[in-house]
Amino acid sequence: MKITVAGTGYVGLVTGVALAEIGHNVTCFDIDTEKIAQLSEGNTPIYEPGLDEILRTNQRSKRLFFTSNPELSYKGPEIVIIAVGTPEKEDGSANLSYVQSVAEHIAKYITKNEIIIVTKSTVPVGTNRKVKKWIEEDLTQPCQIHIVSNPEFLREGSALHDTFNGDRIVIGCENEEVALKMEELYAPLNVPIVHTDIESAEMIKYASNAFLATKISFINEIANICEKVGANIEDVSKGIGMDERIGPKFLQAGLGYGGSCFPKDTKALVQLAGDLQHRFQLLESVINVNNKQPLLLLQKAKNQIGNLERKKVAVLGLAFKPNTDDIRESAALILIKSLLEQGADIHVYDPIALKSAKKVLGDLVSYYETIDETILHAEVTFIATEWEDVLNYPLRKYKEYMKYPNVIDGRNCYSLEMAKKEKITYISVGRKIIV
Repeated sequence: MKITVAGTGYVGLVTGVALAEIGHNVTCFDIDTEKIAQLSEGNTPIYEPGLDEILRTNQRSKRLFFTSNPELSYKGPEIVIIAVGTPEKEDGSANLSYVQSVAEHIAKYITKNEIIIVTKSTVPVGTNRKVKKWIEEDLTQPCQIHIVSNPEFLREGSALHDTFNGDRIVIGCENEEVALKMEELYAPLNVPIVHTDIESAEMIKYASNAFLATKISFINEIANICEKVGANIEDVSKGIGMDERIGPKFLQAGLGYGGSCFPKDTKALVQLAGDLQHRFQLLESVINVNNKQPLLLLQKAKNQIGNLERKKVAVLGLAFKPNTDDIRESAALILIKSLLEQGADIHVYDPIALKSAKKVLGDLVSYYETIDETILHAEVTFIATEWEDVLNYPLRKYKEYMKYPNVIDGRNCYSLEMAKKEKITYISVGRKIIV
């Protein structure tokens, strides 16, 4: 099929590359000319394992193209996939201005007399019908518009794996022929397909992210209680996760969730509920728990070494999770902001996200490319992202390089036995303190 993907952010780029990989002819459009120039040269602006290689392979095979020309983008595709950002407004609701801009372009430049418009962007319930209305109101020539809600469920750092090995593909539409066309689009993936109405598909995305965020905040609250009663959160998580009704995923205690999806989508769902005169108290609590979680780590450090003013502090990990350079809503940034308010001398390390972090933190912190350099002479080290090189870092080195081996681990990277053996002060989440 001939496909146009509007937006070359995380979702749009992965979607476009994956569709080209399974044999479709894909044009990716973006108004950012610098990004398009970079992509046209075979270089991706985001870090996602394996993406560069597949992108270049499909460029060479003439199945994948990039352009900032809207007229070229919307001339003749069978399907247009909207994958632009829906950033959070000040009130927590989703900003749909980029989606509306795509609708305006489609209406102006479309040349076929029938087309399928697929919304993959995360949008509030009711948005797909608005998209159809926006396009139909501005059409420059007659065209039958079919709307499909097709939310994405990609995890940053494993997006390609999730695309080719997904749990399900959700297709929300009103026309049976269109639904079959969408099945044909995704058939090579051999992933189970769920057919729903448009509004249900829109809600599935928000409900999925809200539920996963709830699991994370729940286990973090259990971890906080474990610390007070002397229980071990890892044993508790294992014990409850073996119940097939609960499952083991998203039960790892730590600094909470971050990134581009969970924080934005949970707040948007609370705002949507509020607009409908329904207070979503459970999700409000989930958000509140998550907001305070990184700050508990700071308090643990203060309890251990006192005032942090002018003390050298190391922070390992800036990305909100491993295998991505995304620092949006990262717990590490929340922690660093609080450390700056305490007057600490902050030294940071991340194997991938330093460039992204410098745009946000500027010269407020010192940046290093190795863990050894980062922790040298530090009085306390915070672990904020469980990168593999952090997981494999020898604990003896904390004792060798730091002024005082105080390790505050927000991701439970090391066993208590290892910390006890190396005689470091080790404070983690939901487990006993080792001193």
